[in-house]
Amino acid sequence: MDLQVMNPNLTQPDRRVLELLLKDVRRKTKANSTDNNATQESQSQIDEQISILEALNDENNEKFEPTVFTSWDQEDLERLPGPLYQYILEPYIQWGKGVVRRPTDVVFLTHIILYLTTSVPSAIILYNRFSLLHGFCHWIMQALYCGPFTLMLHNHIHNNGVLVKKYAWLDKTFPYILEPLMGHTLHSYYYHHIKCHHVEGNGPDDLSSTLRYQRDDIVDFLKYWGRFMFFIWLELPLYFFRTKKTKLACEVLFWEVGSYVGMYVMAKLNFWPTLFVLLLPFLQMRIGLMVGNWGQHALVDEIDPDSDYRSSIVLIDVASNRNCFNDGWHTAHHLNPLRHWRDQPLSYLKGKDNYDSGKALVFQNIDYIMMFVKLMRKDYEHLAGCLVPTGENIGKSKQELADMLRTKTRKFTEEDIQKKFKKITGSAAKPLVLVATLFAQGSTAMARCEQQGTELQPQILLVLLPCRAF
Repeated sequence: MDLQVMNPNLTQPDRRVLELLLKDVRRKTKANSTDNNATQESQSQIDEQISILEALNDENNEKFEPTVFTSWDQEDLERLPGPLYQYILEPYIQWGKGVVRRPTDVVFLTHIILYLTTSVPSAIILYNRFSLLHGFCHWIMQALYCGPFTLMLHNHIHNNGVLVKKYAWLDKTFPYILEPLMGHTLHSYYYHHIKCHHVEGNGPDDLSSTLRYQRDDIVDFLKYWGRFMFFIWLELPLYFFRTKKTKLACEVLFWEVGSYVGMYVMAKLNFWPTLFVLLLPFLQMRIGLMVGNWGQHALVDEIDPDSDYRSSIVLIDVASNRNCFNDGWHTAHHLNPLRHWRDQPLSYLKGKDNYDSGKALVFQNIDYIMMFVKLMRKDYEHLAGCLVPTGENIGKSKQELADMLRTKTRKFTEEDIQKKFKKITGSAAKPLVLVATLFAQGSTAMARCEQQGTELQPQILLVLLPCRAF
């Protein structure tokens, strides 16, 4: 892939960052790459772009631009016919800036309105007047919605909402309405992503860790997905139980199992609408979540896998950043999970030296799904063509970059993990053996309490009840 050719649909911040990186590559590959004047010029250009991006995000700056739609920028909207922009769009933007917590985020309100006025009525009609054609159309619509919705939900769970207090009723209720329609079980994304994934950071105790898998092998991915699909309802509560977070264990077990029961009951009552409204989106989402996380954490450094810079990647692409609220800036997100999504490109420029010294990997013109596909095909040459050389990778040939990337997908053995990671409880290792062991321990604990006439606390009982069922 020609690194000089940029996708014209990149967001303005992405385009500015990528242009700087490509200039850096050209500058440092010249004979005078160590020239102090060249280094000073590079830093001067970075500082200039930092000022521009800060202005775009500062509501008090005259150059401030809110995000209203994912497909169109402010400059596109201003080219609309005058009356349309003046009497419809501009009043909506002004109202929206007062509804969302940050004036940049009018797009979240746009998406909430979009989903509530399309997905919900469509689902209701399917249950009242089902047709196979409508069912397939509904499913396709949800497939298009599920990525942007999930990343909006991602912002929602990291910040405990996206709307101001006046609209807290909407902020708190729309996830209950839309999560099942998009394929999420209620609250599971919050518990898994916030309370497990970001606590463990793709480390050995992360239930979605990629470390123990050969990350360019389809069989290993199927094991990874199968574990999540069929055992997360049990493993996540047990993870919280082991980490002495009993309340979270009980909550996630209640919501996860409750969601399964709800889907089962709806399918028994009216199968065909439920298939398209709930079941297919659920399967689709469970595949998508694992494909996405695999793509985000497939390239893990074999020397320092515990580094946030070396255990995830940065994607400068349209699908991840324009359509899904800068999800491509995954390394930046792990460095600071509370950082606002619009600030991710800016944070990269401010910390560029740290990214370079930390050996972070930056790609362009590829999303997580295609990253997954190319890995499964072991097409490291294509990935090397998408890699934007930074730091010590500048000047390397395409084959050298491909060989380097190939080393990042190797499966870590338990011996490797013991050497590379300081804090390990082993809670994510060998899931089937672990589950069987915990079932046995839970059953033994309940039997002992019954023999001794000891009364179990309700929270503990809720976690141990599944052990008696098997």
